[in-house]
Amino acid sequence: MADMMQFDLVSPERRLASVQASEVQIPGAEGDFTAMAQHAPVITTLRPGVLKVVTASGTDEYLVTGGFAEVGATGTSVLAERAFAKADVTPELLEDLVKEANMQRDASNTDVAAKYADDLVAASTQITG
Repeated sequence: MADMMQFDLVSPERRLASVQASEVQIPGAEGDFTAMAQHAPVITTLRPGVLKVVTASGTDEYLVTGGFAEVGATGTSVLAERAFAKADVTPELLEDLVKEANMQRDASNTDVAAKYADDLVAASTQITG
């Protein structure tokens, strides 16, 4: 297997992952990217999307609603606003998240709120598809 790095995913409620990973696919606010061992240091904000972690035992997927990722040569840490393991994502949860995002869009009427809602809908489709 390729070089490994430490990966940690935490949300305010709990730690969702702390594993050795060969790569982490991150839904960055400026575009998706893949972090691997020896990656140049970078800190980025996250957009709603699916975060994928490739480990020796397979690929784990998580739905994130935003937050930050810190990538370095020996590891990647993601501090998510909210994060859910794919197995925990139900149609009801997705419906609630999308409804909440659409309420924010309607209340603020900004392009940022609209993009957030659209990204969340796209992530919902990706994680259930």
